[in-house]
Amino acid sequence: MTGTEKLLAEKLLQITAIKLQPENPFVWASGWNSPIYTDNRKTLSYPDVRNFIKVEMARIILEKYPDAQYVAGVATGAIAIGAIVADTLGLPYIYVRSTPKDHGLENLIEGNLKPGSKVVVIEDLVSTGGSSLKAVEAIRAAGCEVVGMTAIFTYEFPISTRRFAENNVELTALSNYTAMLEAALATDYIRPEDVETLKEWRKDPASWSVAKPE
Repeated sequence: MTGTEKLLAEKLLQITAIKLQPENPFVWASGWNSPIYTDNRKTLSYPDVRNFIKVEMARIILEKYPDAQYVAGVATGAIAIGAIVADTLGLPYIYVRSTPKDHGLENLIEGNLKPGSKVVVIEDLVSTGGSSLKAVEAIRAAGCEVVGMTAIFTYEFPISTRRFAENNVELTALSNYTAMLEAALATDYIRPEDVETLKEWRKDPASWSVAKPE
C-alpha cells in the first residue's frame, strides 16, 4: 500500500465519501446487497481533498501518460474532477456520456475531440468496469487511442480486473478497497471481526448477503 492510497482512503472515510455498514448493508441500484457505499462527488465540497486528488491525478498522467493530448471525464461522477485535472495540465477536455444525448446532435462525446488523438480517461469510481469501458469504447470508436485510465477509487473486483485486461486498458487508481480496509481498521471505523465480512463481499458481490445470527 502506497502513502497516497492510505492517505486518500483515510480522507474518503473522514468526509463520508465512503460509508461502511457491514451489519446493515446498502442496496445498490443493481439490486446487490453491499456493506459499502461510495459517493466521490462529495470530494468536490472539500477543497483539500479535491486538490489532493487533482494533484495526484495530474502527477500520474505526467509520469505514466506524458503523450496524452486530451483528458476525458466519464459522466457523471468524473466530469468535474476531469475538468480540473485537464485545467491543471493545460490539456483539452471532453467528457463521455453514458448514453447519447436524446436531442440536437445526439452527442455521446461532448467537446471537440480530434480523430487520431491520444486520450487519458478519468473515472471517479471503478466497480465492475462496465461504464468505464463503455467510455473507452466510445473514444476508440471516434478514432482515438486511449493511453490509460486513472480513477479516484476502485473496489478491485475480480471482474473489473479481468475486463480491463481483456480490453487492454491500464487502470491506475489513487486508492482502493484494500487500502480502505486497512485505513478503516487502523482508525477504529470498523472492528477486526468486520474485516473478513468485507473481504468476502468483494469476492462475490452479486451473491453476498449479510450473515444472520443463529
